[in-house]
Amino acid sequence: MTWQLRTATTDDLDAIMAIEERVFPEDAWSPPTMLAELADRNGYYLVAAPLADPDRIDAYAGVRAPRHQPQADIQTIAVVETARRQGLGRVLMLRLIDEARERGATELFLEVRADNPSAQLLYESLGFEQIAVRPRYYSGVVDAVIMRLVIPKPKAGLA
Repeated sequence: MTWQLRTATTDDLDAIMAIEERVFPEDAWSPPTMLAELADRNGYYLVAAPLADPDRIDAYAGVRAPRHQPQADIQTIAVVETARRQGLGRVLMLRLIDEARERGATELFLEVRADNPSAQLLYESLGFEQIAVRPRYYSGVVDAVIMRLVIPKPKAGLA
């Protein structure tokens, strides 16, 4: 399947919240929190819609990257189950890394559930390294693995 990425807006809140509640049933953000994230000028959120059904959102992701600051944070990423294992999460992450770089960040941080090895493998494949653990961070039960990426400089070249 092929998706089109676009910048998320507050009009996407209902679709994003439907995914949020399905993917993170115990740790879902509240609608007011997500709305504030979408409206924050320091944030950058994307949604992914299938080309064949542009009104349906299959994934979203966001980064908090204040301009001209050295550090940025991946806030969230979620892909519906039927769209997983097709490279969509990787594409979203690469675009967020690019946006953080464009805004001036040199380091990018994220937290991932310790019981989500597939997400950890994705982040490691993108160059993130584990730097710490927050015990019982998710629902007071599951540890959060804190990861950091030293954002590489863009490479230019001819193929």
